[in-house]
Amino acid sequence: MRVVTWNLWWRFGPWETRQKAILETLRELGPDVVGLQEVWATGGENLARWLAGELGLHWAWAASPAPERWQRRIGDATVGIGNAVLSRWPVLEQSTLRLPAPVDIDDGRLAFYARLAHPSHQIPFFTAHLTSPRHASAVRCGQVTALAEFVARHRGDTPFPPVVTGDFNAWPDSDEIRLFGGYRTAPAVPHQVLYDAWEYADPTAPSNTWDASNPYVAIGGEPSARIDYVHVGRPGPDGIGKVRAVRRAGDGPVDGVWPSDHAAVVAELQEA
Repeated sequence: MRVVTWNLWWRFGPWETRQKAILETLRELGPDVVGLQEVWATGGENLARWLAGELGLHWAWAASPAPERWQRRIGDATVGIGNAVLSRWPVLEQSTLRLPAPVDIDDGRLAFYARLAHPSHQIPFFTAHLTSPRHASAVRCGQVTALAEFVARHRGDTPFPPVVTGDFNAWPDSDEIRLFGGYRTAPAVPHQVLYDAWEYADPTAPSNTWDASNPYVAIGGEPSARIDYVHVGRPGPDGIGKVRAVRRAGDGPVDGVWPSDHAAVVAELQEA
């Protein structure tokens, strides 16, 4: 099972040409499930719906309840922002969690759950977008605690482990990532362990998903880092859900256009 997580950079930059590059990248990857962050919607249009239609996938969408700060950045109060799931299998149920944040930096970040109707076993799938200020590690710790509790409530009675994707805006050795995983410090939810899929990667493979080689990132002068993740619970019976491989994607231009300011993460999981 091929899982992708990708932050699509909303309506920033040359979004119309980027949209085509996003589609071509996903088409080439041929994913089974995709967790998306910074997905735009306006009027009757929705980027996730369009991508799903072009790729022949099911889709589900969760709109941010507080998009105003985003909208002020582009000067358009008609454009929504949210998280989405694209899936080869139908979505049986879904739920949304607004992630906690203090008022001064709260811009409506979400975690989104979709239960997927795989023919052999239901899959509890999640995608999240944590707050971004670099100084806000303590806020993200609160958010990953809320996210871990959200996962625990919805993982349900299925042999397939929960799959949690998203832009965590945090480096791999940060307090919030260790807390969320629960295998390098006490877990946010007792006994709940969620492995960072990149632990299974080739250690020589490029890993930064926020990469200064990307011109959208370079302009800000920040260091490169891996801040986007696929987390997977402990494998189920006969190894279902085990991470087989992981890599970056969307980490270069398509016909001269970089698809997003983030690279995607692609994880191959044992399906049965």
